[in-house]
Amino acid sequence: MSESLCTSSGKAGLPPGSLIHVGEVLEPVANMSIVDYSKGKFEERKLDSIDEIIKYKDSETITWVTIEGLANVKIVEQIGAMFGIHQLVLEDILNTNQRPKFEEYDDHLYIVLKCLLPGDEGFTVNHEQVSLLVFNNFVIMFKEKKDEVFHPILQRIRSSNGKFVSLGSDYLAYAILDFIVDQNFILLDLLDESITSLEDSLLVGEPTQDMLYKIQRLKREMISIRRYVTPLRELLSDMIHSESDLIHESTHLFLRDVSDHAIRVVESIESYRDILTGLLDIYVSSVSNKMNQIMKVLTVFTSIFIPLTFIAGIYGMNFEHMPELKWKWAYPFTWGVFITIPVILLTYFKRKKWL
Repeated sequence: MSESLCTSSGKAGLPPGSLIHVGEVLEPVANMSIVDYSKGKFEERKLDSIDEIIKYKDSETITWVTIEGLANVKIVEQIGAMFGIHQLVLEDILNTNQRPKFEEYDDHLYIVLKCLLPGDEGFTVNHEQVSLLVFNNFVIMFKEKKDEVFHPILQRIRSSNGKFVSLGSDYLAYAILDFIVDQNFILLDLLDESITSLEDSLLVGEPTQDMLYKIQRLKREMISIRRYVTPLRELLSDMIHSESDLIHESTHLFLRDVSDHAIRVVESIESYRDILTGLLDIYVSSVSNKMNQIMKVLTVFTSIFIPLTFIAGIYGMNFEHMPELKWKWAYPFTWGVFITIPVILLTYFKRKKWL
């Protein structure tokens, strides 16, 4: 096991192709497994050593090797030496901060994907980098952690006796790509529920600080999703227009279908981003409206007490000759004025619908 860096900035000054794991160590020990299949044959088992895959390298069957955990740089080095992978590709595999991309080489394809999964609390997004090396009849997948995310694909291979086992490694790569893209629709459904609930609360109830926190949290998650999903359009376009012999003509049709899904996801994200911006505007407007209501009430009270304060101020002056001071009914008359003025003003405000 080698040293890991948290960010790419830690590699500053190192020569290109330096093999250092960059990212959070999610699996200290790498888990390796292999699935080998063809018509009438299926084999699945764990690997104790990378050397065990040599016998599958030139076979006519389709082989899918999965490496879960990237902290052990030596394993990636061994695979690179075994299959003749360029050092820069190995460096990208170990750097989990890559953006989704597609690269062509003479005898293999390199694909970087981001698998987005819903979190446990509220609307949160967990992401995992998935790197694919696609050879003729051979696919090597590198993942950050051990899980059963791709178990549905494995089930399709187990139960399939037709298309899946009769097509090549490019179709397996398509199936993985299609599965990752379709996971985004689950996130979009959860996002739609969160936005709808927040919108209802905002329009019906009073704006609260918690609502502002939820809006900002959703916007932050949206930025994260958009950063990982938007490059899929370019990736799929490159794959569709690729002239590599490793991508058969029959697979291009499936890739175009995935491309349509990716475009739908991106467009939905843009729409939800606009909705969140609108919700933030509604929140600000609601807070301003609430403040205006408070100021209106305070203004009404001020309007009532200004004339009363004026009258009280006049009779509070210490002038010696004030005729009203010696009038018998001066005190009750003053109280009458104090009561009449607020009644008149309140009636006026009611008619104007200011209250």
